[in-house]
Amino acid sequence: MSQSITPKLVVTASPHVRSQDSTPVIMWNVVGSLVPIIVAAGWFFGIGALLVIAASSLGALLTERTIGRGGTLADGSAVITGLLLGLSLPSGMPLWMAFLGGAFGIGFGKVVWGGLGQNVFNPALIGRAFLQAAFPVAITTWPTVGGPFLQLKGDLFAFPFTRPSLDAVTSATPLGLLKFEGKTTGLMHLIIGNTGGSVGETAALLILACGAFLAWKRYLNWRIPVSILVMVAVLSTVIHLVDPRRPDALFMLFSGGLMLGAVYMATDMVTSPVTNRGRWVFGGGIGALVVVIRIWGGLPEGVMYAILFMNALVPFINRATQPRVFGTHPGSSR
Repeated sequence: MSQSITPKLVVTASPHVRSQDSTPVIMWNVVGSLVPIIVAAGWFFGIGALLVIAASSLGALLTERTIGRGGTLADGSAVITGLLLGLSLPSGMPLWMAFLGGAFGIGFGKVVWGGLGQNVFNPALIGRAFLQAAFPVAITTWPTVGGPFLQLKGDLFAFPFTRPSLDAVTSATPLGLLKFEGKTTGLMHLIIGNTGGSVGETAALLILACGAFLAWKRYLNWRIPVSILVMVAVLSTVIHLVDPRRPDALFMLFSGGLMLGAVYMATDMVTSPVTNRGRWVFGGGIGALVVVIRIWGGLPEGVMYAILFMNALVPFINRATQPRVFGTHPGSSR
């Protein structure tokens, strides 16, 4: 009579220690961390900011649902793309443009590369770069901060592919005021976020707090935002000491979309380096490019271009910063 024998040893394929943090868990935690920033955007810019964010998110989600390769809406990646794109746009931008930007970001920033985990460039920034090139006037028209929450500013409901009237009361961004008019903005206004600009250029301290939560959960690598901010602070300080007419470190750190870009866009796991040394190089390069573009470039802001440029260099950074395999000599191919 045979008896069943309980195995004493179970052999399985690696990894033997599995993390509970799957891709959907990480993505939806990032989405959750963006909620306070979205609330702040609505507080400062009114319902228009929320409508723009909703339109860009809808464009991203519908495109993911229609032509996405191997990805599903449940993983949350398309939601992040739409939210980050919306936070980088003016609160009065026509909704059809925001929708188109979300669709372009997913289609050309993610799907054409093979889907989630294959893209070279940050999809939200690809969407914004497209809008910057296609609709330069609309994307640089900044409605004023404040006013009743339900007040509609700009041409939110403009008919697609018609010329917007752009009859809203507008204001320049702090970076634009400094670059083109030589006017500075008070530091407290920059920190609090009640200045003109994209809807995500609000409450820098809140963005840092949300980023600290993600770093604590290990959903972003702290080396990237730290290296970006340190490089911006150091370079701008040196330049300011040489030429006091140039902005100081605090202005450079708290103005524009630097905080949002450093915390949420540059830290994208797919488009950032995999080695710690590479992350320092990557972040330092972004910070240096931001300062160069802001001070000597033709545009007042340079975060988007800096991140996209460094995204293109990530494969080379990864290769150059790979640790030497144990037992091999430096320069060995094995």
